Parts: sequence; structure tokens; C-alpha cells
Amino acid sequence: MAMNYSVKDEVDGGPPCAPGGTAKTRRPDNTAFKQQRLPAWQPILTAGTVLPTFFIIGLIFIPIGIGIFVTSNNIREIEIDYTGTEPSSPCNKCLSPAVTPCICTINFTLEESFEGNVFMYYGLSNFYQNHRRYVKSRDDSQLNGDSNALLNPSKECEPYRRNEDKPIAPCGAIANSMFNDTLELFLVGNDTYLTPIPLKKKGIAWWTDKNVKFRNPPGGENLEERFKGTTKPVNWLKPVYMLDSDLDNNGFINEDFIVWMRTAALPTFRKLYRLIERNSDLHPTLPAGRYYLNITYNYPVHSFDGRKRMILSTISWMGGKNPFLGIAYIAVGSISFLLGVVLLVINHKYRNSSNTADITI
Repeated sequence: MAMNYSVKDEVDGGPPCAPGGTAKTRRPDNTAFKQQRLPAWQPILTAGTVLPTFFIIGLIFIPIGIGIFVTSNNIREIEIDYTGTEPSSPCNKCLSPAVTPCICTINFTLEESFEGNVFMYYGLSNFYQNHRRYVKSRDDSQLNGDSNALLNPSKECEPYRRNEDKPIAPCGAIANSMFNDTLELFLVGNDTYLTPIPLKKKGIAWWTDKNVKFRNPPGGENLEERFKGTTKPVNWLKPVYMLDSDLDNNGFINEDFIVWMRTAALPTFRKLYRLIERNSDLHPTLPAGRYYLNITYNYPVHSFDGRKRMILSTISWMGGKNPFLGIAYIAVGSISFLLGVVLLVINHKYRNSSNTADITI
């Protein structure tokens, strides 16, 4: 049977169906959404709205940037590189693997006093903690005190999962590469008398890490018994249950260990090592003068061209020293204000030209 064909049917949605069937069409439903009849708002950009916006952004950002920049510059900070690659460095002797343990001392001078609480960091360079396999090389169940994971670690920890046919605790490449230099600070007084600076080793980890993510295996008071049947990581000098004499800072809840396990995003980073608390409002925490930094040099970085440093820093309401944030605010505010001035001049020039042309006509 022949069918009649109509151009109108094609426009409406194609040829009709067989007689008696339901008509088919690709035309969208007659709704406000599908027919694009929803109410909309579109700003009309005029000189009266754009120019004030640029000037307001500039007037807000520039003072904020100046305040942040000045605050950052008021933070006291000093960095001491003790890698020892230079022949004149006191730690150069420690590059030889035959010298173990190696202790070196670096002298430095604080030109200005450090007020308030002072934070001591260790810094590493050219150390890629953000490598995918490195980041995954851990067992969070084991670190949370799970007894099954303690004796049967995750396969993600390979090749640091087992050693000498025993499970490693803690397993993985992150734990195996834990920073283990020891830093001590002394103030040099009169007649070269050395006053040790008290360094607080607790309170340096995040509360959630210390109390939620990291837990020791359940059991009795003897921590060594809880880790029975496991062995230490390959590169560690002692097992995890001997990290500290304080039971509240030993095993998986050791704060130096917890800080290290929070991996850094960039190859040059710093991690909190100790706190130097202010004891008196009448005296600075670290007075200006000469200091000795005693280093027990254990952590090798020469093989991957890395560098090690010790940082002393105060903080402010915005955190540590960060001049970039203030500079960024000042730059954005200045560019915005400058664009406002340029657009104001252009608008004034061409508006006057337009008015003159209308009068001439």
C-alpha cells in the first residue's frame, strides 16, 4: 500500500506512522524548561556598574594584602642547613656510612629575640612523598590497632610487608623511611656555659591523628607483648614499641611517627619536630645570642641529592611565615585598581567624543 508524504510532516517530526497507530514526534514537550521560557537575569555591564566594582576590589584587597604582608614579615624565622655536603660543614664527616653514630654541632646566632611559643621543624628537599606507590604503601587498619592486620598486613605494603618471615609493624614504605635524626638546642651563655633549651615532644600531632586514626593493639600494659610476633621496619634502628619511654607516646601513637605518616604534597617540605613553650612574660622564649645545634646524624639524603635543615619559627594569627599571600592580595588589588583607572579614562574620552558628534550632527 502506498503512503502519502508531506513536507509538513517532516518538519513536525518525520513521516507519519501507519494508519491507526500513535503519532510519533521529536518535538520537545511544551514546558517552560524544554522550550527555554524560564525566567532569567542577565547583567547589563555599563560604566556605572563596572568601574565601581574594580575600584572597590582594589580598595579592599590592597589594605588586606599590606596587613598580611606586614604580619608575615613580623614572624621570626631562621633556617639552618646541616646536610653536610660542603667540605667546611661540621656535618660533612657524617656522610661516610662508616661513622655511626655520628654527632655534629653547628653554631649559629639569633640576631633578634623570639617571643611567644617557638616551633622547631625539620625540613627535607627533593624527597617525593607524593609518589603514588609511596602514598599507598601503608596499612591504616594496622595503624588503627587491628590485631588481624598487625599479623597480616595489607599487600599495599610490599616490599616492606614482611621481613625474616615475620610481619613488619608498622609496614610500608612511608613508615620504613621515617625521619630519625635527633636535634638538641643549647644557648651559649657567659664563659661558654651551655644552657639546654627544653624541647616539648608531645602536642605536635593533629588531635584526630593521635586519638582517632592511630592506636596501639589491644592488650595488657606491656607494649612489647602487644607487638609479639612482629618485626621492626628494615631501616629502623629499634622496634616501634621502643620509640619512647612514655607509654602515652610510644608505639603507633608516637607523635614523631604520626607527624611523619602525614605525607607532604611537595618535594620540599617541613614537619613539626618540637615545641619550645614560653615560660615567662618577662623574658623572651629564645633570647638573642649564640646557640649550639647538636645533631645525631642518622637520616641519609645524599643518595637522592636531598638536603636537610632545621627551622625555628614563631607564628601569628595567620599561621607561619608566608609572604606570598600578602603579595598576591596586593597584586590583585593593584591590577584591579589600575584597570578601573584605565577604563575610567577610556570611558571619559569616548563619551565626550560621542557627545561632540551628536552636537555636530
